[in-house]
Amino acid sequence: MKNIMPILEFICIFVICLVLVLVIDSQIAGISGDMLLSSLVDIGASKQKIIGGVKASQNFLPGSKIKKIDFKKANKKGVRATLLALNLEESRHERKGTEIKSCIKKTAKKIGLSRRAEEFAVGSISTLIKAESTIHGVPEDSVHFHEASSIDTVIDIVGCAIALDDLKLFDHQIIATPVAVGSGTVTFSHGTVSNPAGAILEIFKRSGIMICGSAVKEELTTPTGASMLVNLAERCSQFYPVMEVGSVGYGAGQKNLEGLSNVLKITVGKMPEFEHDRVSILETNVDDVSGEVLSHTIERLMSAGAKDVTVVPALTKKGRPSHIISVMCEPRATDGLANILALETGTLGIRVRSSERLIVGRRIDAIKVRIRGRTFTVRYKTTKTNRFKVEYEDVKKVSEKLGIPLGQTEELIREQVKTKQ
Repeated sequence: MKNIMPILEFICIFVICLVLVLVIDSQIAGISGDMLLSSLVDIGASKQKIIGGVKASQNFLPGSKIKKIDFKKANKKGVRATLLALNLEESRHERKGTEIKSCIKKTAKKIGLSRRAEEFAVGSISTLIKAESTIHGVPEDSVHFHEASSIDTVIDIVGCAIALDDLKLFDHQIIATPVAVGSGTVTFSHGTVSNPAGAILEIFKRSGIMICGSAVKEELTTPTGASMLVNLAERCSQFYPVMEVGSVGYGAGQKNLEGLSNVLKITVGKMPEFEHDRVSILETNVDDVSGEVLSHTIERLMSAGAKDVTVVPALTKKGRPSHIISVMCEPRATDGLANILALETGTLGIRVRSSERLIVGRRIDAIKVRIRGRTFTVRYKTTKTNRFKVEYEDVKKVSEKLGIPLGQTEELIREQVKTKQ
């Protein structure tokens, strides 16, 4: 018994090691820029820093004036929250997206935002511009904002960057819940469309963040709020992680909605370094499938939501050379992925089992690298032990644009990440 005690002691210490986490909970009332900013103030971000910082933006956006800005308490269907109160003077109701982006960049430099805060702010407005560019089929430098043309877009983005910096939340693992978008229709400068509008769908497309409708016939999530969320959240979870709650902030929306509190909730706390979740494992043996079919099957499974796909050579009955295909996925995706597996490979049976999974704590950072006279923004994951891995898709993009081998591209990027960590 004495011999195993040190091992047990190590296990106990290992399991209770905690990492910082921020959960952005928009599953009921959605998210907007002012709601996120107000929730950060509610949790303790300095109002003085935010107000002083965003007022500097007036110098870089002619025709816009902040006459009054403050944060006050409001009651939304029994929930006491913080509300952004603005009084603006606007002489223009249409601006190019590049004007707003330029204002954000200049303001960030003027007030001395940290590198990560500036990247978040510029990334958020860039996401918004790109979505509008795609929807309207125009170049990004030709995108015109109507609803987002006011200085309040700058206030939301720059204000949140200041608040996140002030609370040191960029050092946290940031998790989003599924995002409520509402239902019905939305009327804006281009007419009336179904809700969620195209810009919202474009922003969330391939972001990994889930959305959900509701009976509320209102636009619950705005393009600005959505753009900030996809530039913050590292992943989306239907459930709160196992966590020790430290503080909770409530950011009120401007509307009073029937039947629900129009409030964004954020929670800051600590969670185990190894987070637990449950996944499904699908496995099948195939002995009459070509390499081309296997490759195509992997692509289809990954595109349909598989977390990982592994193909292992094997020797099965009667000495047949075979392959074992193993698919890891969320339990809710089991039936859809099993159907793809059966259709593409012709397999007659698929084994399914449930498995506990430990996930190592990590964060995703972005960095600008310069290779052969060109600048690129690439993302990389960093674990607590400071090991990092550059995102494959970003390496591939740089490799293709420069026409140099993938491996060489990765080495060049890794060298620059090492020097800037």
